[in-house]
Amino acid sequence: MSADLNGPSTNDANSTRTPAALVLEDGSVFSGHRIGDHGDSWGEVVFNTSMTGYQEMLTDPSYSGQILVLTYPLIGNYGIEPRIDESAKIQVRGLVVRSDCETPSHPHGGVSLDAHLLTNGMPGLAGIDTRAVTRRLRSQGVMQGMIVDPADVEQAQARLSDVPSYESQDFIDHVGTARPYEWADGVQDLGSTSGEFRIVVLDEGLKFNIARELRRRGCQVSVLPPTATVDEIQALEPDGVMLSPGPGDPQLRDSQVAVAKALLGTLPMMGICLGHQVIGRALGADTFKLKFGHRGGNHPVKDLRTGRVYITAQNHGYAVEAKALDDGAVVSHVNLHDGTVAGLTHRDYPVVSIQYHSEAAPGPLDNGYLFDEFLDLVRDWRSKGSAE
Repeated sequence: MSADLNGPSTNDANSTRTPAALVLEDGSVFSGHRIGDHGDSWGEVVFNTSMTGYQEMLTDPSYSGQILVLTYPLIGNYGIEPRIDESAKIQVRGLVVRSDCETPSHPHGGVSLDAHLLTNGMPGLAGIDTRAVTRRLRSQGVMQGMIVDPADVEQAQARLSDVPSYESQDFIDHVGTARPYEWADGVQDLGSTSGEFRIVVLDEGLKFNIARELRRRGCQVSVLPPTATVDEIQALEPDGVMLSPGPGDPQLRDSQVAVAKALLGTLPMMGICLGHQVIGRALGADTFKLKFGHRGGNHPVKDLRTGRVYITAQNHGYAVEAKALDDGAVVSHVNLHDGTVAGLTHRDYPVVSIQYHSEAAPGPLDNGYLFDEFLDLVRDWRSKGSAE
């Protein structure tokens, strides 16, 4: 089945661009034109409903292995600012937008989205009715897709039945750091930094703004590879441990789950997104895949401890199943759209975990208090140790 639901282009220059198409594994075809690199690309097709933050999304390691569709119609209007990247490179496998702005406005420069994608070798599509794609993904569920030239559509439809499923792929080696480093003044640095607390971050796909938020709160941030052992973590004598977000199925994270389980009760621990799922599994829970995931900047989450509702930024395709959590685990937050677990604490262990992104930028700033809550656990833990 083909679909060509695009209205007239809003940019006269688009008529000179090379035609291309997004092909979904259910046979749907959405026609548009190339932006960025002209190579083909395949991956799990997902959508994000945020109005801003395209640069954060492009460089978010949790999008590894995915083609990202943005529902907001105009993308690229405020240009590109390298200093706000969330990782060292573009992480998505492809970007699909309705209309890309060719004349961006930014106080530090005017690099267009097209030029940025091209420089980084990243395929993209514009001129697509992204809301039609979104409706299909919401009704059918996320699925594999390909960005190809029009002449290759039929071949792509055949190939999509053979590509590996998203959940069968392990992306951690592509997104986690290969060597330990210290985070200093907003950059990766192999030197040392000072701070009230030393926080070790297990990098399963770290967004840089997590490190920035910890540094803003006076922490020394030591980042370790995702394969770091309990002994390697403890050798740094940390005051707390952060389990980062990251891509892929949490059922593939057995080694990180074992590390988290071993650390429970020995150090304060915080998990964000995939890190939250790892902690959930360490506390006995299972995880499951959502039909089309939660990706956007306007998801309401209720803090069950206070009754307050926060607007959150989210980017995940899996969730924690609460039924098998151990007796001490407490569901602290729930997603008000579907009731899924959005946060965990524990009666006996100094643990806080959230399924959403308290570090999101740009995005709702409601949730920075969770970093403060984690550091309160760290402070209390240290004071108890000193008292002993």
